[in-house]
Amino acid sequence: MEGLKGVADVGSSVVNVVKNLTVTTLKETTEFVVSGIEVPASIVKGAFSGVAEVGGSVIGAVKGIVQGVVQGVIESGGNQEQAVRGSVAQAVQSAKEMGLNVGDTAVEAVKGSVEAIKQVGGDTLGATKEAIASALDAAGEIGSEATDSVKEALIAGVDGAKDIIEEVKK
Repeated sequence: MEGLKGVADVGSSVVNVVKNLTVTTLKETTEFVVSGIEVPASIVKGAFSGVAEVGGSVIGAVKGIVQGVVQGVIESGGNQEQAVRGSVAQAVQSAKEMGLNVGDTAVEAVKGSVEAIKQVGGDTLGATKEAIASALDAAGEIGSEATDSVKEALIAGVDGAKDIIEEVKK
């Protein structure tokens, strides 16, 4: 995350720095399989740490981090569903590990992934559903309190989340 050092406005720089890092990482990973959620998850985790190291607000950077990773994976020929799933789930997991608010993180991660899909001309409704399901799955691995927090935050912060959450329950 050297690209973030000395950057005054971390928020606007995060998307491009993370996207470029993702593309570079995928080019350098010779055994990279275009399927899989490990690479996007790994980059999200590293970017969270990088933002924390440079003293930035991790919650404030979540949307840009996830957006950059998802765009980078898709530009490198990766799969939309796995890019979204890996990025959003890791954002929620990293938030828990760093003691951040998992609900706020989930909302920003969902918004970042949907924005990325919109930018690359993908299926935004599909991405929204995938991101919400992924955030709920990751919260479920943490515990019921995290699940409730993420559900409430998504319903309050993401358009259409309530309907998608109802649909996911069925």
